[in-house]
Amino acid sequence: MSYRLRPASLDDAPAITALLNEVDRIEIGRPETDLHTVETDLKHPEADLERDSWLAFEGDLLVAYGLLWDDSGHERVDVDHYVLPDHQRAGELILDLMEARAVEKARENGAGRAVVHLHLNVRPTLDTALLEKRGWATVRRYHVLRRPVAPAADLAPTPPAGVRIRACADEADRVRLHGLYQATFAEHFDFQPRTYDQWLHDIGAEHVDWSLAWIAATEDLGDVGFLLARGDREAMGWIRSLGVLTDARGRGLGGLLLRHAFAAFAARGRDTVGLGVDTANSTGAPQLYGRNGMTVHYAVDTWEAVLD
Repeated sequence: MSYRLRPASLDDAPAITALLNEVDRIEIGRPETDLHTVETDLKHPEADLERDSWLAFEGDLLVAYGLLWDDSGHERVDVDHYVLPDHQRAGELILDLMEARAVEKARENGAGRAVVHLHLNVRPTLDTALLEKRGWATVRRYHVLRRPVAPAADLAPTPPAGVRIRACADEADRVRLHGLYQATFAEHFDFQPRTYDQWLHDIGAEHVDWSLAWIAATEDLGDVGFLLARGDREAMGWIRSLGVLTDARGRGLGGLLLRHAFAAFAARGRDTVGLGVDTANSTGAPQLYGRNGMTVHYAVDTWEAVLD
């Protein structure tokens, strides 16, 4: 079986979205990829589509897709890889090109090796034996959690005395939220520092409804926590990130922000809210989400390859 390979362009976003949704159907039982998410990925400022993206076709059918980007400016390189189950050879061809480009990119950054990460469903369409024989190994597991919400059951919580939650009403609040994100996630696995402008791209700011972003403040410490959600996913309301500064943990602020988001989504008519969490998170986030009724939707592994 022969395949035609070429770089992706923004015009390919609908076809890529269709491919990713077919992968979703196979892996998790329903499509959950939105067109604007794919478009945001293709516009990534650290990805040169001519050199960092790959499409594989059988005839006119798109059967595999890969994208590479570099947020670290050094050895850490990220890749996405999607392939239909009956086209493993196409997936392998893209892996060959990805690995070579990752090494080239790391060397351009002055690094002596490339440490490449790829996120895959625990039961992916890609044959993971292809990764294992190349020396890839799993280094982390994430859970995608979800919870049903309803207006009658999920009412906005009343903050305790001395605590205030405010929406990100203006640019100053958005800058502050970015600062809180950088501070609260700095010690998390695979965190890469991002400037404000880089972060705006990462979150697809042109699609963000800032009324679904909140900052928590206390009288004694000021701004100490945040929750950034998105209402533009068709499958469910989505909590992109939630963080509380170390000095303010243990006061119930994370749960307060979480329940605030549940209520906001329920009031808007959404019936499900989801998020992703590192199962090895040391801040107690998995336990927090479990206490607030969130259960596992599916699991994702981070695969790593060290290439030189």
